[in-house]
Amino acid sequence: MLDTNPLQEASSPHAGALATSRAFRSLGFPDLIDIHLPLRKRQRGFTEAQMIESVLLLQTIGGECPDDIGLLADDGCLERGLGYRAPKATALRYFLEQFHDQGLEDQRPSRESQLSFIVPSSSAVAGLQEVQAGGVRNIAALHEQHGRRLSIATVDQDATLIESHKQAAYAHYQGGRGYQPMIALWAEADLIVADEFRDGNVPAKQEPLNCARMAFAALPDTVSERYFRGDSACYETDLLRWLSDEERHGEPGGRIGFAISAMMSKQLATALGAVSDPQWVTFDEEPDGTKRQCAEVDYVPSQRYEHKHSRPLRYVGLRILKPQGSLFADGSDRHHHAVVTNLDWIAAGLLRWHREKAGTVEHVHEELKNGLAAGHMPSQRFAVNAAWLKLSILSYNIASAIRGLCLSATERTARFKRYRLLMVHVAGRMNRNNCMMRLRLCACESAIARINTVWERFKLATQATYSQPWPRAG
Repeated sequence: MLDTNPLQEASSPHAGALATSRAFRSLGFPDLIDIHLPLRKRQRGFTEAQMIESVLLLQTIGGECPDDIGLLADDGCLERGLGYRAPKATALRYFLEQFHDQGLEDQRPSRESQLSFIVPSSSAVAGLQEVQAGGVRNIAALHEQHGRRLSIATVDQDATLIESHKQAAYAHYQGGRGYQPMIALWAEADLIVADEFRDGNVPAKQEPLNCARMAFAALPDTVSERYFRGDSACYETDLLRWLSDEERHGEPGGRIGFAISAMMSKQLATALGAVSDPQWVTFDEEPDGTKRQCAEVDYVPSQRYEHKHSRPLRYVGLRILKPQGSLFADGSDRHHHAVVTNLDWIAAGLLRWHREKAGTVEHVHEELKNGLAAGHMPSQRFAVNAAWLKLSILSYNIASAIRGLCLSATERTARFKRYRLLMVHVAGRMNRNNCMMRLRLCACESAIARINTVWERFKLATQATYSQPWPRAG
């Protein structure tokens, strides 16, 4: 029999979302938001931090658009835990509209000319980037407190398509319409350090240096070794020159080791074809017998990328060779590629390391668009959508911090669908006892232990920081 009377207690089907709130506050995001994102014109109403916290909770529990904020409505447990009632959809949309700057959008060329143009970030979106960078540094500091000093940073940079049928969206190279943001990931920490929101008609190869600069500026001082990996969209003169120059202006970090897929030109294809068969060394073989082979390539591009005092860049060839009797779709039995680098690593190790990018930043694209809410742009206005993407990124980074600091080794690779089952969709209720608010969870011991670890690792200077042992029967 079903009792249709609603439960009147302060209960919630996703009380585990309060772990996200605790991490958000413990990592200092409210202070960072107060410093870098002063949007309110009046002192009453929700603070910027409360609005952003509400969006992060919304995305964490599975909401995809501002109207889904109703998922948090009438949730007495979350309301007591947060200290405020979640905003309504109209208030949330008004908050997002404050990121809009029409003057910047008006700088675009007309649609008739179809010229690609990177719309500059509004001051509010730039403030969110500072919040994002500050959060990355605070997460790194917390890792260090718990015995894991993050001293190596590999930045993986890649663009992705976000399909959108909004009238304001521009056509992209796959034939549809949407947006094509650039994202930079700190691979070792699984943290997104920078992004640049772009229209769909902006090619990935257009000015990738902007995102790379923001990414390295966001890294903490604990990083002593820095690397960069990119696909052929990063094979661009200004970026290669900047990465090669250890005395780059305004960036005191020093050397950056990099490996970038080279754009195939006629000259490079000729140089790869000139490598004799004995020079190709097999370093991997796929189950169907396809061989991955490497070789040094004697190639000097007509366009010089390196600083005048630096060594010439190195080109490492990759040949993918089909077994006898098998062909690629184009009728050939071999494909040639190349990687340009300033590293002197063994060729096979370099190519394996460069290929790892497919399992880092490309995985993040999938999580942002399908696990979180970045696949659904909420507005016709460019900067509102840029802010929505950044809020998805903040949600990802907080979840990544919880995974890295609180979950077991087998659970840290959990994608967002499984992460919600482990950490978010946990029923619980909030009650008051002896003038103290207590969160009691309706879950198995392992689930409670995970959330208890969040309370222990992410400290807050309040009386509500304690976790109480679960009394055992007998």
